[in-house]
Amino acid sequence: MNTRLHQDYGSWAVVTGASDGLGKEFANQLAASGFNLVLVARRIDVLQQIATDLMARHRIQIECIGADLGNDAGVASVISKTQGMSIGLLVASAGFGSAGPLLDLDIHSEKSMVDVNCRAVLELSYHYGKLFKQQHRGGIILLSSLLAFQGAANTANYAATKAYVQTLAEGLAIEMKPHGIDVLSVAPGPINTGFAKQANMKFSMALTPQTVVREALQSIGKKTTLRPGGLSKLLELGLKSVVFRSLRVRMMSQVMKGMIDHG
Repeated sequence: MNTRLHQDYGSWAVVTGASDGLGKEFANQLAASGFNLVLVARRIDVLQQIATDLMARHRIQIECIGADLGNDAGVASVISKTQGMSIGLLVASAGFGSAGPLLDLDIHSEKSMVDVNCRAVLELSYHYGKLFKQQHRGGIILLSSLLAFQGAANTANYAATKAYVQTLAEGLAIEMKPHGIDVLSVAPGPINTGFAKQANMKFSMALTPQTVVREALQSIGKKTTLRPGGLSKLLELGLKSVVFRSLRVRMMSQVMKGMIDHG
């Protein structure tokens, strides 16, 4: 059990996007730390399988909520079904991306990305932030990206959604700190998750979800922004060395172009 996390945030955590990738790994590591969990994703059957395994191994309580955070009803369902629960930690890891020139992509999917990556994050941060303020303690982990710090061609909309998350987290961290609420933005580079397949991209030197989540849980309450892994830190230093933002955009656009898998 992670004593510090329990002292700071209590015994219940909400994890969105918990059926795969970083969300699933957050569930794994929080369960191993003794947290009871509310797992949220569209695929309720997958969540229930994960819950059965985690409860058997860690003797914790888990509630599963099947919800599409791309619409109002999905977000409202999460809020409604956790009313009265002693939630102390929110991990907003649900999200998805795309790759390629914007004009070649489906506009409906791109709009849905904004809903999931931005609007749902805002609503959940607002709701649980209010709860945490009443409790005088709480933690919020938001998933940003290395792409959040400048635009990037071939993933322009996704980068823009992560810029929103990064800016939101930075502001909330200052606003909420006096109320005993810690806010952490996690801004990794490439990760070996289901994102790469969905976004049609190839990642080399990618981080593992285990590394990202471990560093995130170690950093909440100590940092505002985490850039996990050596590659993220190296790219950050390289981009900072370029004075003009327009050149940083071009550099990251070239990196993204190399990642796109047309095979």
